[in-house]
Amino acid sequence: MGFFDKLKSGLNKTRESFNEKINQVFSNFRKVDEDFLDELEEILIMSDIGMDTSVKIINNLRERIKKEKIEDEEEVKQVLREEMSKILEVSDTKLHLNTKPSVILVVGVNGVGKTTSIGKIANRLAKEGKKVIVAAADTFRAAAVEQLEIWANRAGAEVVKREEGVDPASVVFEAIRKTKESNADVLIVDTAGRLHNKKYLMDELNKIQKVINKEMSDADQEVLLVIDGTTGQNAISQVKAFKEEADITGLVLTKLDGTAKGGVVIGIVEENQIPVKFIGVGEQIDDMQEFVAEDFVKAII
Repeated sequence: MGFFDKLKSGLNKTRESFNEKINQVFSNFRKVDEDFLDELEEILIMSDIGMDTSVKIINNLRERIKKEKIEDEEEVKQVLREEMSKILEVSDTKLHLNTKPSVILVVGVNGVGKTTSIGKIANRLAKEGKKVIVAAADTFRAAAVEQLEIWANRAGAEVVKREEGVDPASVVFEAIRKTKESNADVLIVDTAGRLHNKKYLMDELNKIQKVINKEMSDADQEVLLVIDGTTGQNAISQVKAFKEEADITGLVLTKLDGTAKGGVVIGIVEENQIPVKFIGVGEQIDDMQEFVAEDFVKAII
């Protein structure tokens, strides 16, 4: 299966939901007027894009329809895709890992798929010929370390771990030393599943970042927030909470293959101005795809 076909297949539930609603609007209206646009706006809101973002998309669509005198159904759909793509192209969606070593800090609440995302990203980097070290800095749960080891082994990455309950920052310090000694290209740091209302966990995250900034001050650093795509609008508040505690450089959206709520990606990006770097559209190790706005929008509409 090719890249786009895999993406399209993974976003099947979102596409079916979106297209059914949008096609219903087109079948109900013979011309593109205000009633049509109001109905379309409601569809976008119902598709988890969010109120403010949906209003912005429809306002832009309205202006272009008037300016370009658009009446054809396919043309309206194309402009709709373009306006969504513009929002998603907030900034560069590529990882910036140009130094050797570079570091990726991975954060997010429990159950969103952080560990599997790390394994999949490590696998992508390994396929590019990079040597990867993974720091098991979620020392609160022994099962987290075991799961991380399984995924890291599949990707051919080495794991640095310590016993359960030790200071996560000390694991990161040890992993940095190992990364430098072994001349590795990328260090990926797993962290505990923090909830934004658990202050001590957020303090722990800040401590880890201080260690990285001190010991790898010249290294390129990505801070990736993993979000469960099935949570819909709740995902937007999660992003806002983590933004207050960490300098998030990109988002990883998981489980999009199991939900019709993929439209939330558009609302998340618009409201937070943070690019999506990867999306997960399956359970296999190669089912983590680099995010391309135009392809994503084409796959859902």
